[in-house]
Amino acid sequence: MANEQTILCLNVGSSSCKFSIFDRDDKLVLSGEAARIGLDGGSLTMRTADGRKTDQQRNFKGIAEALDALVDETQRATTLTADAVGHRVVHGGLNHAAPERITPELVADLKRLIPYDELHMPGAIAGIEAITKRMPEQPQVACFDTAFHRRMPLVAERFALPRALYDEGLRRYGFHGISYEYIMHSLGPNPPRRIIIAHLGNGASMAAIRDGVGIDTTMGFTPTGGFMMGTRSGDLDPGVLLYLLKVKEMNARELENLVDHHAGLLGVSDLSSDVKTLLEKRRAEPAADLAIKIFCYQIRKQIGAFAAALGGLDLLIFTAGIGERAPEIRSEVCAELEHLGIVLDAEKNGLNSDTISSIASRCIVRVIRTNENLMIARHTRALISTEGRS
Repeated sequence: MANEQTILCLNVGSSSCKFSIFDRDDKLVLSGEAARIGLDGGSLTMRTADGRKTDQQRNFKGIAEALDALVDETQRATTLTADAVGHRVVHGGLNHAAPERITPELVADLKRLIPYDELHMPGAIAGIEAITKRMPEQPQVACFDTAFHRRMPLVAERFALPRALYDEGLRRYGFHGISYEYIMHSLGPNPPRRIIIAHLGNGASMAAIRDGVGIDTTMGFTPTGGFMMGTRSGDLDPGVLLYLLKVKEMNARELENLVDHHAGLLGVSDLSSDVKTLLEKRRAEPAADLAIKIFCYQIRKQIGAFAAALGGLDLLIFTAGIGERAPEIRSEVCAELEHLGIVLDAEKNGLNSDTISSIASRCIVRVIRTNENLMIARHTRALISTEGRS
């Protein structure tokens, strides 16, 4: 049974839905995205495995309508039928530390977690409910971004707050775990002991991994924490938030909008949240240059902190959109890390090669393309197959 399931993987956000379909041999058949859901100028993009692309301009009122269109179009584009559906669910809270079969009870529990992450959870739940209505016979599996980090030691997990709040669930969970898990699987059965993975996309985080176990990560209770991102602030002095609440008289919604949507690279540059755009403009726009410098500085500083937590560093990995395709960012991040044994090969880095460290580097530096949807497909197939044998 293990290789007899075709899997539809869904990653539903507040206004978008990315999808992939993998056949029984883990080969990608179709992928794409329904974008700007609930907004004007919506679209439905699909790509086949051989690179053919179709792009329809379509407005969707909500997640359910977008998923109906997505399922219709995938059925027109391929003869394969999804035997199961895997969902990326960003937050698993205290009780969900491994992939789970989706049931009404699990959906009810996920709804209780919405206050933990109002940015991502409503979309994921809406996606699950839409698929349940459209494809009621197909099994569904939830894969949690927080699961990878649930073995973090208490010293990394605990905030310096009263124990009662920790017991209620106010703790550091970490995110991008499906990506980190994929990267670790790609390293094979005997990876180096001390690894740092930098997942650098519009949302960005970092994980410190020792002997295959995540011992720390940058994001905390929500995906807003850590170092600066495209539009997210990253960690802030709590006094800044108190000042904004008390002196600037912001309410909770305004504060959330600021730190999630108007901060980070966008806030500093006052131009764009897109790294490619800021790199193109940095020579002419001082604010763009400053945004890039702060971004690289914070990543570099975090690598140093995690190297200390690990007691050294054997392997540094860059992944996700920026990590995989922005050699200038990687070069600037690593420029002052020689004391950790990190020396890049400029030519290999410029080519986005798999290994970009110099032969003189004591620490290996690699660029590895992540594939969260493939990890979701594997988890979904494994869980459904196990249940089929029980």
